[in-house]
Amino acid sequence: MSDLSKMSKTVVFHEAGTPEVLKVEQVEVSYPGSQEVRIQVKSIGINRADAMYRQGMYIENPVFPARLGYEAAGIVEAIGSDVSNLAVGDVVNVIPGFSLHNYSSYGEYITMPAYAVHKYPANLSYDEAAALWTSYSTMYGMIVNSGKLKAGEFVVINAASSSAGLAAIQITNYVGGISIALTTSLNKKEALLKAGASHVIVTSEENIATEVLKITNNTGAHLILDPVIGAKFSNLLSSVAENGKVFIYGALSHEPASFPAFDVLMKTPTIRGYSAIEVLGNRDVLTEAIAFIDKGVTEGKLKPIIDKVFNLNEIVDSHNYLESNQQFGKIVVNI
Repeated sequence: MSDLSKMSKTVVFHEAGTPEVLKVEQVEVSYPGSQEVRIQVKSIGINRADAMYRQGMYIENPVFPARLGYEAAGIVEAIGSDVSNLAVGDVVNVIPGFSLHNYSSYGEYITMPAYAVHKYPANLSYDEAAALWTSYSTMYGMIVNSGKLKAGEFVVINAASSSAGLAAIQITNYVGGISIALTTSLNKKEALLKAGASHVIVTSEENIATEVLKITNNTGAHLILDPVIGAKFSNLLSSVAENGKVFIYGALSHEPASFPAFDVLMKTPTIRGYSAIEVLGNRDVLTEAIAFIDKGVTEGKLKPIIDKVFNLNEIVDSHNYLESNQQFGKIVVNI
């Protein structure tokens, strides 16, 4: 090991599978390349994308031995020779605009490309900073960049108690929209109202389309954000406004979905898949997203809600908890 490299407790997996494939191993982390930064990590954000990559069910397949993780917050500990916008000692978080084949965040020390390292507003804790970019950049993309939400318009947010759903409530409120949160669980209703949802529909007990039309005075939802699909998709789609937009950004349900052809023909909505790469892979859009999110954070209008904190040795437990779908907000791992 050279003087400039570090040994780091790092999460590694040698085969795709359940959370139990994740191991914490000592890995050598080299000195950063000319346009790279090495970070001493304080907190790591856990995401659905991490679990899908671990299972071998993501947009890229793991190359073994594989590492994972898109989000972290910590302190810059070494910088490459061509890095001018960051300095040793800067408090930073990671924006997930890279391939897991090249970079990963689950470790005590991590190397990142300088373009993905960001000095965030000082009113966030390490845990909150590590929970920011995946959820908020995805929701910025759907609500602001593609959805063009205007003040007074209605947004239906499915799986609203996830970190992405809670970010959607905050961003909707921030731009003056009216958020309608969907949850299957009655015991999450009060927490969603407290988190800023204007309305909450408990989908295990209430008909989505009926309730949305009641709330919107028969207008329907201008935007629908759905990471579930499944058995209630037809009912959800029936709640759309004329010329509304429906974004599908996940497939949490494994049940088949039916399609409300008559409603779609009558209301002519746009129905499309959405990936965060539309923000993270476009430098201009990403610059706008960062400015919007940093402003909202600084003003106290955008603030990640942390559900549960694990330590690095509990990485298997953190992924099992993620897959239990009990959480209200973000799961974070501390180093």
